[in-house]
Amino acid sequence: MMTSPPRLAGKIETDRHRFIEIVRGRIKRDLRKYISNPEILGRRGKNFVAVPVPQIELPHFCYGSGRCKGLGHGDGQVGDPLPGRNNGAGNAAAEHTLEVDITIRDLAEILGEELELPRIKPRGMKNVATERSRYASIRRVGPQALCDFRRTFKQALRRQIIAGEYDYDDPVVVPTPQDRRFRSWKVEIAPHAGAVIIYMMDVSGSMGDEQKEIVRTTAFWIDAWLKSQYSNVQRRFIIHDAEAHIVDEHSFYHTRETGGTMISSAYRLCDNLIMHHYPPSEWNIYPFHFSDGDNWEGQDTDLCVSILRTSLLPKVNQFCYGQVESRYGSGDFIDAMRDAFEGDVRIANSEISEPADIPNVIREFLGKGR
Repeated sequence: MMTSPPRLAGKIETDRHRFIEIVRGRIKRDLRKYISNPEILGRRGKNFVAVPVPQIELPHFCYGSGRCKGLGHGDGQVGDPLPGRNNGAGNAAAEHTLEVDITIRDLAEILGEELELPRIKPRGMKNVATERSRYASIRRVGPQALCDFRRTFKQALRRQIIAGEYDYDDPVVVPTPQDRRFRSWKVEIAPHAGAVIIYMMDVSGSMGDEQKEIVRTTAFWIDAWLKSQYSNVQRRFIIHDAEAHIVDEHSFYHTRETGGTMISSAYRLCDNLIMHHYPPSEWNIYPFHFSDGDNWEGQDTDLCVSILRTSLLPKVNQFCYGQVESRYGSGDFIDAMRDAFEGDVRIANSEISEPADIPNVIREFLGKGR
């Protein structure tokens, strides 16, 4: 197998890291544009996201003959039009873009840097340290099953060359017991933090496709950040109109009902889900509720406040309510939430009028480090 010379391999690796840093810089510079663009959701895989960035050209010198005059040569005054420029149709190509695969974890790191999100300090028994073995070194003794044949062969070859025993015409390498090398492991202590994200959304008639697309985009970035903070993350989905139901992710974003709206039904179901499956002593719990702020005009809003204050908030790391603007929603619910929980760090309220608001919403939701 042919390998690159050491100097060439080192140069390639240096150029690769330089390219990666340039790409990270481009993504960070335009991050707010990516956050508010739902198209990125169609480019994600299990661990990677294909991010479109402008075509990158490294700076280089262009040499001319020196015999012809160009810009910067000859007579001219400030404000004179440049030669060869007009406002007609052109034949030049537009700026090209290329798609660069970046891990969701790296994307979350860029998100944290750009929005200045603090690291989360997990809580609960799910944060107990676990032992993990990793092969990280080489030893001269060990079980045969861990023998590293490549390193053993290289050691035998090196020994024969130094001793003058290697025959280039008859290249036979015979390892001795002293040449054998074995992989060795070390035990690492790694925290095992578990978190559950519970998404709740109003699917009554006043929540249209535009509002749901905003919720979906916001949830993608919430997922990316929380998954970078916890080793084990589960996601649950609740939809509601006058009644609440636990559904899968596809149904969460594609269900529409024609009934009324009783937000308390979702809060009750969320509390019941936590009680039976996610004890607060073991899990870090993050409920996110999205609605257009339209609720039944009876006592349901007061009931929501009561459920939050007496049951949900004591159990969760933080409760987040995002109100998505809709031409049909009254928008009154967020005012009641702010009045009832003013100054309470366990709850975050935010209004989303358009996709451009999503970066600020992410910062309000995740900027407390809870």
